[in-house]
Amino acid sequence: MLQIESLNHYYGESHTLWDLSLDVPDGQCSVLMGRNGVGKTTTLECIMGLQPVRSGKILYAGNDLLKVAAEQRASLGIGYVPQGRQIFPLLTVEENLEIGLPARRDKLNRIPGFIFELFPVLKEMLGRRGGDLSGGQQQQLAIGRALVTDPKLLILDEPTEGIQPNIVHEIGDIIIKLNREIGLTVLLVEQKLPFARKVGDRFCILDRGRHVAAGAMNELSDELIAHYLTV
Repeated sequence: MLQIESLNHYYGESHTLWDLSLDVPDGQCSVLMGRNGVGKTTTLECIMGLQPVRSGKILYAGNDLLKVAAEQRASLGIGYVPQGRQIFPLLTVEENLEIGLPARRDKLNRIPGFIFELFPVLKEMLGRRGGDLSGGQQQQLAIGRALVTDPKLLILDEPTEGIQPNIVHEIGDIIIKLNREIGLTVLLVEQKLPFARKVGDRFCILDRGRHVAAGAMNELSDELIAHYLTV
């Protein structure tokens, strides 16, 4: 569904992604892994058009994403949950969710009911401002907002960061449900190894901006963990 080929990115004169290649198969959950600062978030931001690409290709369902403006990529069927959630704190839960509606290809003008089936707490708090929610509730809101766009590919950047354990468990179950029951393709950045193993079908490890290992999740060996993931 998503292919990155020989991607190069720079921050100023600093070369941050080096000929990066990544394949996200249709219908699977792929987990992008690596220590802090190796280029995981930068990779996602390049996919979403939030960072300029020096060279390489990003293909999504046959579309050359580098020719598509950042604000139009959601309309192609890509949902994005950024690191830190980035909900609108002064808007209500309902208003935050409605922001995703214009990106829908079917022009639905109301929040789909399945959002509240996945996240019942959001229905209870529709009139509450986003900034008044707990961290875990804000993360659920951010995921819900991405799902409102009716994506075929859901991209999440460290959805468990700073979240209480019971909500982490719920988010894991929801990702599994979306991926394995509904068939949504997922690309996930995650540093918590048990969570990654729970939800992921495949892994890809970055180190210093380079792709160094990939495979089925059951192929993630202790040697790879010790060499590339252990702090």
